Amino acid sequence: MTRRASMLSTVLLVLAGALWVGPYLWMVSTSFKSMQEIVKAPAVPIPSSLDPSAYAAVFEAVPVGRFFVNTLVMAVAIALLQIALALPAGYALAKLRFTGRRAAFGLVLACLIIPPQVTFVPVFTMLGSAGLVNTMAALVLPFGVSAFGTFLVRQAMLSVPDSIIEAARLDGASETYIIYRVLGPIVQPTLAALFLFSFVYHYSDYFWPLMMTTDDRVRTLPLAVALLREQGTGARWNIIMAGNVILSLPIFALFVVAQRRILRAVTARALS
Repeated sequence: MTRRASMLSTVLLVLAGALWVGPYLWMVSTSFKSMQEIVKAPAVPIPSSLDPSAYAAVFEAVPVGRFFVNTLVMAVAIALLQIALALPAGYALAKLRFTGRRAAFGLVLACLIIPPQVTFVPVFTMLGSAGLVNTMAALVLPFGVSAFGTFLVRQAMLSVPDSIIEAARLDGASETYIIYRVLGPIVQPTLAALFLFSFVYHYSDYFWPLMMTTDDRVRTLPLAVALLREQGTGARWNIIMAGNVILSLPIFALFVVAQRRILRAVTARALS
């Protein structure tokens, strides 16, 4: 029975993995097809020959290099800023005793259910009055504080013994030193997971860069992929799929590098 259960779980995991990976493999396969082959046999999963012309067309149609640098700078800056601010906020909610701590934590949880589209108009008006529209600051600053990041860090710091903080204070360490040099390395797996979640979300974000940019100077890669649909007559699916493959490659690379830290953070949360 144990062997059968193990085999069944393996089969189910393989099927679940195929459901997740299948659409991406189909996207890669379509990107190497010619438009004539897509029109003639759209349901054939494997191209008759590998045609990389769609990737060359993507680089000719839009400034991929500039858009990629803008996207990378924006996503990394937001993730680092969120970590830098989530550490002291999570520390205060987890380890400090002050009046209104429960109410403050309740406000953090309430912010989790508010999408950025709801606050778009007042934020856009504020940034416009400050002359920051179509700048990198308009893409980064509205997301510098993360309620989700504060919640993650707070939960991670609850499992840290208070004796470590008291020992650091007895050694003369300041609160800033304790937050960033003592507790930061301890909750590093959680910070790595927060960086990954933030990077993937903002790297793939379409709505906010579309609203906050007016030219190619600070536009991001998801907007470039959207522009591929607007050029020519009809949808050139091989070029669109090639653009999506280029867009997703950095995220896959980041997952490969950070997967051990993510698993460590999830395991630590499950055991605590």
